[in-house]
Amino acid sequence: QLQLAESGGGLVQAGGSLRLSCAASTHHRYAMGWFRQAPGKEREFVATISNSGLSTYYSEAVKGRFTISRDDSKMTMELQMNILKPEDTALYFCAAKRIPGLSDDISLYDYWGQGTQVTVSS
Repeated sequence: QLQLAESGGGLVQAGGSLRLSCAASTHHRYAMGWFRQAPGKEREFVATISNSGLSTYYSEAVKGRFTISRDDSKMTMELQMNILKPEDTALYFCAAKRIPGLSDDISLYDYWGQGTQVTVSS
């Protein structure tokens, strides 16, 4: 069974940058995504990338600031986060879905990491 593990979270000032990484336990060709959950809120979609890495889709909240990428040879997916805002503060999760295609629907994702905390101070 595929296992995912996030890393790279931390504390950063508003306007700063962080780069999150998601390591997979085995090679795969699944579409993947990043989601986040702030205290008292539902888990929300952040970004997704196709199995080929050629197609991406972002939430309006992060579009233009975040970049999702993948390197299947290294079995990793990354989320480059720039111009961070306090509202970006959340526990960030990486996920993968067996069914091909981009999706912002968390119910379609089959595998999840444990999350990495991102805190942005004002």
